[in-house]
Amino acid sequence: MRETLSRQVALARPLGADPAGQAIRRANRIRRRRTTAGLALAAVATVLLSAGMAQLGAETGRDGTPIVVIGDPDPSIAPIPTASVPGLDPSPGASAAQLASETLVNADGRRLVLPDVGPAERAQLLPGGGGWLVVSTPTNAGRSLWVVQDDGLVQVLLAGAGPIVLAPDSRQVAWRDGPDLLVAGVVGTQLIGAARTPAPTDAEPVRFVGDSVLVRLDPASAGHTLWRPAAGQLPVAVDQQSLNVYGKLPDGRLVGQIATTRPGRTCLAVLDPTHLHPTQTGCGPDLSQDGVGGVSADGRWLLVNGRVGKASGALLVDLWRLGPSTTAVSAGPPMTGSIVWSDGSRASYLDGTGNLVRVDVGRVRAGKPASPAPVPGVPAGDRPVLVTGF
Repeated sequence: MRETLSRQVALARPLGADPAGQAIRRANRIRRRRTTAGLALAAVATVLLSAGMAQLGAETGRDGTPIVVIGDPDPSIAPIPTASVPGLDPSPGASAAQLASETLVNADGRRLVLPDVGPAERAQLLPGGGGWLVVSTPTNAGRSLWVVQDDGLVQVLLAGAGPIVLAPDSRQVAWRDGPDLLVAGVVGTQLIGAARTPAPTDAEPVRFVGDSVLVRLDPASAGHTLWRPAAGQLPVAVDQQSLNVYGKLPDGRLVGQIATTRPGRTCLAVLDPTHLHPTQTGCGPDLSQDGVGGVSADGRWLLVNGRVGKASGALLVDLWRLGPSTTAVSAGPPMTGSIVWSDGSRASYLDGTGNLVRVDVGRVRAGKPASPAPVPGVPAGDRPVLVTGF
């Protein structure tokens, strides 16, 4: 009996199911499906990559070298050295600062040395005040745009560009590049979402109007157009009167200078922000055509270069009284560069010698024009640049 049972246990009986075989066959099927899916995804990726490369080539293809320079900041740059500047007594609430060569002088008396940044024609605070956007003076190679951060890092955003304009909030930049106009967003130390459109030979960006870019088509004649990057190409239709635009009113309308039928005569005008048509004019003041001017945030006051009698200088105009009897009063010496309104009644600008002029509307209206004063801490021969904020 024992021997019979032993033989029965040792004898391998066939199973009704084969678990090992089933597992092997299932693994083979899964492997085949994965291989097929992988080949399909690779084909799709190849097609998408090819299409993306074709689109990128179509958008960026042009003669010449690219001007956008985006790279990692140099981590070896030390924090910006600071020093107090004696004798600088800013007016209450003033937020202006001056950039002289490589030195930024804040209105609170702090002097900041900016390494690796050359002469500038414009400087503007970054959102949150963590640094500045700095536009260089023009050179034979074009203009450059830098980001200068509080910790001392200096990053080149553009090099070899034509005219560069910055949005008031420093979140966008527009520039001329060869035959095209471009606009891009500024995020940290990079330009993103660049849009490009062909432009006439002499066209150049002037300022931002919301998300649109005001473009002057020919500096030698009247006429602007508004480029809306989201809408595509530069509009063909332009106005034929506007010579300069100084700023905007709280309701979005623009304040500018228009040509008249009388040779050499110009007028102030409030312009419709869509088609730049004049909706209100004032033809009293004798205005300069240099394009320098600035509108207060509340939309009441305009500082603009012009002439009162035989004397040229900055004029103060009450825009709330714009009309046939518009008048202007002398506000100070002629202005250069940017005008910074710190509030509705006080503004700052630089005169032709680089001195700082602080305008108080109340005093100017009382017949006391502002006087220039040297900027402490600025070496002789250096021309500072007024830093604008928002």
